[in-house]
Amino acid sequence: MSALDAGAGTDARTLALTHEALPAEEIVDGTPAAGSVALATVGGAEVGIWEMTPGTASDTEADEVFVVLSGRAVIEFVEPVLPPLEVAPGSVVRLAEGMRTVWTVTETLRKVYIA
Repeated sequence: MSALDAGAGTDARTLALTHEALPAEEIVDGTPAAGSVALATVGGAEVGIWEMTPGTASDTEADEVFVVLSGRAVIEFVEPVLPPLEVAPGSVVRLAEGMRTVWTVTETLRKVYIA
């Protein structure tokens, strides 16, 4: 974990992240791994960077907004059932606490999140 002090900056596109394999019960296809770093807490919300390598995995979401910096994925909404969402650099997405999703990452996906 790394903190970003007021008045400091970092390059979110190139910040080194340590990847770990996802829990076996979350993996749907492939061998995806993920890494993240919390940068700061602002008004009670955590701001950080998260990245997932190609593969498919299920997740139960936190309440967050994120912006995709690089990569591509399709997010399928299992609960509630919503149309799949394709994300790519520049996509801004809002997820709600408890949503059940399946992420199919085709190009390593990196995002800045606020949760």
